[in-house]
Amino acid sequence: MTSTTNDTIVAPATTYGKSSINIIRLSGKASRDILDKLAQKQININHKEAKLIKIYFADGSLLDECIAIYFRAPNSYTTEDVVEIQCHGGYFIAKSILSECIKHGARIANAGEFTKRAFLGGRIDLSQAQAIAKLIESKNKQSHNMLMRHLSGEMRDFCHSLRQNLIELLAHSEVFIDYSDEDLPNDLINSMVTKLENIEQKLQNLIDYSKHKQATIKGHKICIIGKPNVGKSTLLNTLLNEDRAITSEIAGTTRDSIEAEFIFRGHSLLLIDTAGIRDSKDLIEQEGIKRSLKKAQESDILIAIFDISKELTKDDTEIINILKEANKEAFVILNKNDLQSKFDIDIIKEFSPFKISLKDINATNEDSPLSDFKNSLENHLNKSDNIESLILSSEYQYHAINNCIEAIKNSKEPFLFGELELFSFHINTAIKEIAKITKPYEYSEVLDSIFSDFCLGK
Repeated sequence: MTSTTNDTIVAPATTYGKSSINIIRLSGKASRDILDKLAQKQININHKEAKLIKIYFADGSLLDECIAIYFRAPNSYTTEDVVEIQCHGGYFIAKSILSECIKHGARIANAGEFTKRAFLGGRIDLSQAQAIAKLIESKNKQSHNMLMRHLSGEMRDFCHSLRQNLIELLAHSEVFIDYSDEDLPNDLINSMVTKLENIEQKLQNLIDYSKHKQATIKGHKICIIGKPNVGKSTLLNTLLNEDRAITSEIAGTTRDSIEAEFIFRGHSLLLIDTAGIRDSKDLIEQEGIKRSLKKAQESDILIAIFDISKELTKDDTEIINILKEANKEAFVILNKNDLQSKFDIDIIKEFSPFKISLKDINATNEDSPLSDFKNSLENHLNKSDNIESLILSSEYQYHAINNCIEAIKNSKEPFLFGELELFSFHINTAIKEIAKITKPYEYSEVLDSIFSDFCLGK
């Protein structure tokens, strides 16, 4: 696949603002010519060479002294001639260079156009292009590692392997359509059915594993639940090391959920402090409790806090039931450990509760009683976020794989009844769907598969 673009595009590769440098990037046939015009002389620069040059306004006044780097086509990111100009930081200089490039024939690039040209030039496939976009949004080491696997071509290789298997099935079907009066050999039927089932299973495993690891990519939702005034907001503020939530001795201070994103030992977390769960006649508080229960259901991990200085209540029992029925990882903190214990700990011993006095905790002290809880949370996250297999990175990929599975399922019955034209139709659909993840499917690939078994000279 080759790019059919003829114009030259330009865009800032860094954001404007106070910084040591900004980078302006040009891509297209006129890139070298525009560089000469900016320098108002011919620049003698080789491929991958960095050169210190002076850039001028159209009126001849000096704009900036910059580093220019030239990448000769097709050995560049876009597979076109590319020039990168590293100028001094700030808004005015970068904006002015951009304006001068436009005066000399470039146009502002559309969003994603540099990567689009890399795809059109055959340098990357669609799975790698999506990985590049997602890398910018990556929030943790785990999602970064996963996207780097996509970028290195692991998704491409996976799709290519299954695609080739589907093309072989289609090729067999296309050949035997011409011999429709003859029965297909039983061994061929069994072989093709087995191959179909293997492909379907691999795709379904990919879907299931990707959904299981979704929190690793998007970040884990952790919901803090408990009765009013047990220390939920104090724990939130302690983990964030800032006063994010209002704390008060007055029960029911938190009426709605408070959410905060933060990185915890390399893991991206969304921490949710909820309204206290209790039997209340206050309509506003009732709505807050209803939302708390909904947040708990939607979360990946629960942290329940109990006041160890008070006896077990009906509200405590309800919270314990939430933990038991949630079917998700749960941590229990027994707060106010500095006071005399009146709480029946045996009822929650299955959760290995941590006894802590939150009001005395210093978040920066790793030797504090909270450190055991943090270490346990980290161990769970490390285990949960360990990605052993390839996973899908976008809804677009989920949609394509689901459609491919559906097409394979639809192909089975026609095949077993000898309706090869309908079988070929569904397999063709399956190939097109899986091809959406990497690169477009061309019918010539089926022809290649059909004729590959011919001997030389035929």
